[in-house]
Amino acid sequence: MLENFFCAPKTLRRLRSGLSGPYIDGFADELTRAGYSAATAVRYLRAAAHLGCFVQRAGTSLGAIDARTVEAFARHFPRCRCLHSNGGATGYHAYFGAKLFHRHLSRLDVCHHDDGVDDGFDEPALVVAFRDWLRLHRGASKPTVRLYARDAVELVKELGDDVTAWTVRAVRDFVTGRAAQCGGPTTQKRITSLRSFLRFLTFSGASDLDLAAAVPAFASWRLARLPRCLSDDEVARLIATTDGAASGQVRDRAILLLLARLGLRAGDVAQLRLGDIDWRGGTLLVTGKGRYQVRLPLPQDVGDALLRYLDDRLKVGGSDRVFLRSIAPAGAFKSGDGVSSVVKHALQRAGIKSPAKGAHLLRHTAATQMLRHGVPLEQIGLVLRHRSIDMTAYYAKVDIALLRGIAQPWPEVHS
Repeated sequence: MLENFFCAPKTLRRLRSGLSGPYIDGFADELTRAGYSAATAVRYLRAAAHLGCFVQRAGTSLGAIDARTVEAFARHFPRCRCLHSNGGATGYHAYFGAKLFHRHLSRLDVCHHDDGVDDGFDEPALVVAFRDWLRLHRGASKPTVRLYARDAVELVKELGDDVTAWTVRAVRDFVTGRAAQCGGPTTQKRITSLRSFLRFLTFSGASDLDLAAAVPAFASWRLARLPRCLSDDEVARLIATTDGAASGQVRDRAILLLLARLGLRAGDVAQLRLGDIDWRGGTLLVTGKGRYQVRLPLPQDVGDALLRYLDDRLKVGGSDRVFLRSIAPAGAFKSGDGVSSVVKHALQRAGIKSPAKGAHLLRHTAATQMLRHGVPLEQIGLVLRHRSIDMTAYYAKVDIALLRGIAQPWPEVHS
């Protein structure tokens, strides 16, 4: 109800008038359930009323609102002459509030929701089929599908819809041209996604050529440097940053312990569900890349941290994810980026300077700690869910004592 945020009768009448009026109270209830603060909700409710006024001045209805309408609404603030827009938020808050109100209306079937949620919207048929292939046959996650499809769309727009006319030179020129415009990590991801798309074209029969072989490799010598990891003292300092009874600290402690003890990926933690925890057996079911599943033992300190967090966890209807965002809108992490953000902020609080800032730093740390405690590489590979022992062997380089034992003496130079 609007009365939870406004008390002046004049303001309540103004907000409930106009095109947005019949839906404004329901929007207020939705903002409350999502956990938005009162100050933020007030801005978004005013933006919703402002959007209704904007649409009315344009001579259309709420049912005609789409992503382009919201974009136009954001651009009109400098010359705003909307009736009853007094007190309406401007800039970022108004734009984001309008987007949320648009989604609220779409859930009520008042208008169509088309701001990018619908995967495959206005994409070439080949890319739509590629999306389905990634999901069904490769077990790719939504973020991976979105990234790969985006690069595939760029390639199709550049080379045309007729795949049979594509040549090795054209594909190679496209990759090298894009590589000159961005950094190494982005280029590596694009190479991987384009090779996957070109293999799909061969698999589906759309192309007789193996164009994936035309994509040049990116020069990267992963084994040329030591794994990035933390020392035992740094891990202890990192965990200590979550000492306290605040809900955010309790959640972050459970996340950091899962990463540091079991070497989980950020996406593994974000996708973890309540049913994946076997309290009687003391195990955790982890679903990783390609829907590959494995049960891992649940250490005592990790289990204690999880229990403490679950006792304090927000009750969000319809979500069985273990970890929820601490910032509105309340709900599960959309991807592993939120988990990596937890690690990044903990590193800052602990005053630890590291070349790596995300969750993968703790995955490397867990592997190196297991190795230093004498765990065989095969068992480390099982915990990390590596499909090749060569991946796990990367961590063997951190055992300096072992390397000293097998290192050959440097030959002396005689003049």
